[in-house]
Amino acid sequence: MSEHGLAHDGTIAREGALVRVRAAFIPVVEAARTRLAETFDGARLHSAYVYGSIPRGTAIPGVSDLDLQLALHDEPTEADRADATAIEVALDEAFPQIDGVGILLTSTRALLSDLERHDAGFFIACLCTPLLGPDLAERLPRYRPTTELARETNGDLALALKRWRVRAAEAATDADRRALSRGVARRIVRTGFTLIMPRWGGWTSDLVESAELFGRYYPEHADRMRTAAAIGRVPSADPAVLSTLIDDLGPWLAAEYTAVHGEKAPRPHDVRP
Repeated sequence: MSEHGLAHDGTIAREGALVRVRAAFIPVVEAARTRLAETFDGARLHSAYVYGSIPRGTAIPGVSDLDLQLALHDEPTEADRADATAIEVALDEAFPQIDGVGILLTSTRALLSDLERHDAGFFIACLCTPLLGPDLAERLPRYRPTTELARETNGDLALALKRWRVRAAEAATDADRRALSRGVARRIVRTGFTLIMPRWGGWTSDLVESAELFGRYYPEHADRMRTAAAIGRVPSADPAVLSTLIDDLGPWLAAEYTAVHGEKAPRPHDVRP
């Protein structure tokens, strides 16, 4: 791999690998593989992937969560979602080294569609590590840090802000607010990074590095983005923290993103986090 998270040909390198999983998390990944194979037979499951800090080798015991993406032969059903939820609960209860489990369910049709080529397709090809089944990355292109990639990955922040405001208003417990603040902060930092990604000319998923790179191009907003990165790692239950992200930094970022990269093509539904 060359500098800036790129392969030697200038395309974005796949960021994770099972060999990078730290020793504390190897039993977690193996248990996930076993439970997925036992629960989802070949008629339902095309392939499964792990993504996030665990396959990047940066996960922290007791802090990091386990993130899984399932590619299903057909559109997810309520039975599929129920089975995924049961696996999430079982793994979270069995392994104290993880703080939560999240399983995304998406059809192979959606993941390989032209509409998702530079969003869910990119996610599979570059941010997901194969765990079970044939790798869909073999049917997807190589990606470069372009404006098109920036627009199609995070050019819908304004829509996300609307959803987050509703969820913030409905959050009833500190646990709810912490979970929301972590997700919001991580998405804002990722969006801040992809805003400047084509100018920087590379890829990273590291929150701290993303915030620092963003600050090079927008120094007047650097401190707020560093704060968002910190919340993404250590979430807060303070409603004021959520308000700052959703009603202050978020709206400015959404407007600047649209001005620089344009708006993301409309989707019938979300297929990624």
